[in-house]
Amino acid sequence: MNRDHNRFSEGRSLKLRLALLLTVFAVGLQNSSFAEDPLPSWNDGPAKTSIIDFVECAKSDGCEKYIAPEDRIAVFDNDGTLWSEQPAYFQLLFALDRVREMAADHPEWKNEAPFKAVLDGDLKAVVESGKEGLLKIIATTHAGMTTEEFAATVHQWIENAKHPTKKVPYTELIFQPMLEVLNYLRANGFKTYIVSGGGVEFMRVFAERVYGVPPEQVIGSSIVTEFRIREGIPVIERKAEIDFIDDKEGKPVAINKFIGRRPVAAFGNSDGDLQMLQWTAGRTGPSLCVLVHHTDATREWAYDKDSHIGRLDKALTVARDTKWSIVDMKQDWRIIYPE
Repeated sequence: MNRDHNRFSEGRSLKLRLALLLTVFAVGLQNSSFAEDPLPSWNDGPAKTSIIDFVECAKSDGCEKYIAPEDRIAVFDNDGTLWSEQPAYFQLLFALDRVREMAADHPEWKNEAPFKAVLDGDLKAVVESGKEGLLKIIATTHAGMTTEEFAATVHQWIENAKHPTKKVPYTELIFQPMLEVLNYLRANGFKTYIVSGGGVEFMRVFAERVYGVPPEQVIGSSIVTEFRIREGIPVIERKAEIDFIDDKEGKPVAINKFIGRRPVAAFGNSDGDLQMLQWTAGRTGPSLCVLVHHTDATREWAYDKDSHIGRLDKALTVARDTKWSIVDMKQDWRIIYPE
């Protein structure tokens, strides 16, 4: 019996050593592959080259475009830059689901805009209600609960809800090429931030798990919150009042307020990101500004200046005039979503 036990132990030990060797070998292959091509989901072209050239020089002491580690700040828009945003911003789709859940307690919504459009399933009318209508929906559906309760609600939704046309969880609609950029930057000493018009507490629920960006490096729009003691327990309560809109001119203001350093790299996809890109490009020293242009109607969506969501018009003109990197999604991305 001892002989059998020893034989079993030797066999198990051999398997463990073999597994370890295979793991080391696999990691070596992965690192070698990463060194050869850090952006494997990108097709060769000017956009890919501009990112790699910038990073390789930024990390190399002695290169003319070297950037000190403490200054390696990269900022990313979320909607349309890190994941899809059609037929509406995903946080808005979350809010619409919330309206339907809450409707039983609000019979007046059957005749009150923009809630009537939501209950009628008229997404076009919801979008056309404009900024005022959308903010009203967000404020109403995101308030009246603690920050912990809101995070739990978002978590449940993000785990169970599916996109209305793609029929997959929203977190499967993240862009694989951009995940590679995030990882590539971090592997070379960059600190990555999300700076989005989306709700900061909405994004913080999944940003670390999905993008590898911790909550303290997520900047977004917010509603008013208030410290309270509820049944003897200290809580932060969310109010039905907009606090800050992190879009357009608000983005560089928020970056200055919450990061305190001007970014050296910025990634966006719409006119709402223009000022963030301009703020980055205006620094003294090297910078990288990248604009994602949605051109793939087959694998994703094709839209720009005529879209109510993620409108891209002025920023595209500025990008072309100033020689920023423009990503043609159809041409530059070998794959769009993680396979």
